[in-house]
Amino acid sequence: MIVAKEQFPLFNPEQYFTWEEKQTNKHEYINGQIYAMSGGTVNHGRIAIRFTAMFEAHLENTNCITGNSDIKIKMADTHNYTYPDASVTCDERDKNTPNYITYPCLIIEVLSDSTEAYDRGKKFRLYRQNPVLQDYVLVSSTRIEIDLYHKNEAGEWIIINYQEGDIIELKSINLSFPIEQVYRNLTVD
Repeated sequence: MIVAKEQFPLFNPEQYFTWEEKQTNKHEYINGQIYAMSGGTVNHGRIAIRFTAMFEAHLENTNCITGNSDIKIKMADTHNYTYPDASVTCDERDKNTPNYITYPCLIIEVLSDSTEAYDRGKKFRLYRQNPVLQDYVLVSSTRIEIDLYHKNEAGEWIIINYQEGDIIELKSINLSFPIEQVYRNLTVD
């Protein structure tokens, strides 16, 4: 998804929820500022769908919730809200909040030229404040490449770069799959 800062007055979280309910498009909310979410490319959409379908099938008999780009994430200990392309929460606390989840163990962002720096930088800094998050996955929509930011047992974030021929391992939900499964029948460089 592409993010653009809108020219709105500063909202508090309650005003944001009330206002966004009446909008036709989604908007992220960071430190009182509203950011419009616009559509992505066909590859972007298909990749996001592949992840949510794969997660939903894998987690079918668990208490985990698979989220698509319509499910907001509330940043832990803040009043900031974002819309990742896909997410998974297995935390019981997220079953009591109908408008968002707060404790995802896994977040997927499909990269676009306009959001890559934000997704790798400021957005990841916000996400990693969450004590439950274990895997943050950045997926290229133009080439066969996935970067996995994984929080190890010492609480340190390590980066694993996956390319063609690699097997992706998402420890947060105990799932491994070939990278080609994500890019099947897509046109990429």
